[in-house]
Amino acid sequence: MSFIDGELAELARAHGVAVSYYDQAGTFREVSAETVLAVLAALGVDALSEEGRAQAWERHRLRNWRRTLPPVFVVRQGQPGRLWVHVPHGDSVAVDLETEEGWTRDLAQLAHDVTPVDVDGVLVGEACFEIPSDLPLGYHTVHARDGVGAAIASCPVIVTPRRLELPEFLVEEPVWGLMAQVYSVRSRMSWGLGDLGDMSAVGEWAAREHGADFLLVNPLHASSPLIPVAPSPYLPVARRFFAPWYVRIEDIPEFDDLPIATQEALEQSATPLRELNASNALLDRDRVWKAKVEALEAIYAIELAPARSEQFAKFRAAEGRGLHDFAVWCALVEDLGFGDGEWPEELRHPHTADVMAAGERLAQRVRFHEWLQWLVDQQLAEATAALAAAGMRVGVVHDLAVGVHPEGSDSWALQDVLARGISVGAPPDMYNQVGQNWSQPPWHPVALAEEAFMPFRDMLRTILRHAGGLRVDHMLGLFRLWWIPDGMAANEGTFVTYDHEALVGILCLEAHRADALVVGEDLGTVEAWVQDYLRDCGVLGTSILWFERREDHSIISPEEWRTLCLSSVSVHDLPPTAGYLAGVHVELRDRLGLLSRPVQEERAAHEAELDEYRALLAQRGLLAPESDHDIDALMVALHAYLGQSPSRLQGVALVDLVGDVVPQNQPGTDQEHPNWRIPVCDGDGRAVVIEDLSADPELAARVARLIAAVRR
Repeated sequence: MSFIDGELAELARAHGVAVSYYDQAGTFREVSAETVLAVLAALGVDALSEEGRAQAWERHRLRNWRRTLPPVFVVRQGQPGRLWVHVPHGDSVAVDLETEEGWTRDLAQLAHDVTPVDVDGVLVGEACFEIPSDLPLGYHTVHARDGVGAAIASCPVIVTPRRLELPEFLVEEPVWGLMAQVYSVRSRMSWGLGDLGDMSAVGEWAAREHGADFLLVNPLHASSPLIPVAPSPYLPVARRFFAPWYVRIEDIPEFDDLPIATQEALEQSATPLRELNASNALLDRDRVWKAKVEALEAIYAIELAPARSEQFAKFRAAEGRGLHDFAVWCALVEDLGFGDGEWPEELRHPHTADVMAAGERLAQRVRFHEWLQWLVDQQLAEATAALAAAGMRVGVVHDLAVGVHPEGSDSWALQDVLARGISVGAPPDMYNQVGQNWSQPPWHPVALAEEAFMPFRDMLRTILRHAGGLRVDHMLGLFRLWWIPDGMAANEGTFVTYDHEALVGILCLEAHRADALVVGEDLGTVEAWVQDYLRDCGVLGTSILWFERREDHSIISPEEWRTLCLSSVSVHDLPPTAGYLAGVHVELRDRLGLLSRPVQEERAAHEAELDEYRALLAQRGLLAPESDHDIDALMVALHAYLGQSPSRLQGVALVDLVGDVVPQNQPGTDQEHPNWRIPVCDGDGRAVVIEDLSADPELAARVARLIAAVRR
């Protein structure tokens, strides 16, 4: 590891690249020069030579001076802003603002004394105009005009909420909700995988029978149309769109218009898949998608009724270029026969003449993939309405993954705003002691701002259309991301900062317009001020029982947990609570070589942790002494402990309700553990379907005990 000289460190900081950081344990870490140079290169900065550094400094110094207006201006509602304008020194300039509602107002020029700057041989001056504090929320536009009133430049002005307010019922008292991985939650009607009909059914059950107010689900993001289907919901090909294998075939209106013989043939295809619902075998997405796509193609051949055709046309128009690019990518992947190989040069960028020609040649297949997204959109709308009718006041809380597959649709369609030669991940922490590489390209912070953050906004808008809330995985990524240069280990990365004021502001604006709440997963290596900032913005944080400790490692009592928070005993990156209590994560990480200390020490530390909680639960009267090693009794006590927190949202995992023990995911692994392929099972490894939750007396009693503990 080579050390960073002062000039390189200064250049890195100027571009938002960290040269040192404090890890989760509070230890100061320095970043190698090799890492910093590679990250700067991914940002378009050549810092290898003295000449390259000099040019980089010159570009940085003049970047804004070479523009008439900034690429975008973001301000919170109720706060005035100062907008700079650059014109040749001595030229007059005026600025007006056009709101998204269509009315216009002139902006007042402010006193602003700045020395003119020589920019490429032209002396440029800087004027300053006031963005008024009484602007409405939304996306507006400012226009700079010369002395005769001709427009010379424009830029978006985004006014974001001062604070995202909670619904009144959440202000008054905490509510509980169910947390579930939809693909793993099956009913007797499922085709071997949980679908949107199952999502609705399990949410309605939780709301009607147990008073649940929200259903937090895994990311439903899109996957490749080709087999094999990637199992991880956190490594999608696109985040804005959805995986069509979540569609329930029988709920598509045109299914009833199929010839009887075709319906019968599809039922015959579904029968062996439905038999899988009673099995604890690993989930088989490939087999399910193969059967479903055949059914979907048969239904697609049915002509839409006029009203349905009009609805589809409106959907396509509303989703615009983003939907079209996604559908073209899907059609091209099918046409080429691969999605992650070396594409022909002429097809590598979405806006070439060859791609346009291919889209026209594959027009019917492009329309098919647009139609699939419309079906998902409709079934999400139906599920949202069903949950509201069942009494669920928040509804579905979607999950937003950190990023996308490096060869996926977003990486192709949005390549101009993504950084190349970089993967995002996490430094060593409690999840994985050797660090994590998630194999996802990050947003390029400058390029994204140049696009006025519109790709980010469009993604949020689509996801939030049928949502009561959005959980943002690794919320810290809106502030800074751990960038790992290609070819380096996960612990050899560094942090790169983002415009959090813009990103969090736009997130809150879109959530406000969707009448949705936002939960930020703010675990991991967190700077202290970040949680305070998110709280002030009205964004709920995340508390996991096992991680609620002070700097001296003492346990934080539930009464001291954050109020503006989603709290739970466990999370999908840990085993179900019964498995955690049994120590299955220790044995799994030992088997996979993910421990940084001997397994005997890890086991002893785990047992010491449980002893602390046994004593604490007994002291609070939640656990009888004779039951302190009874896993079921411990689970009830832990959930009662959770219920004593003031957190507005209290989540209970479906796998905990049924006593499952197998981890759904082991962070830092891919094929070493069958991540994201585990069906919901009970403690004895028997598959559980949704109907069992009410029909099985023993299971129903267990569920009732655990939920009653949280709600006491």
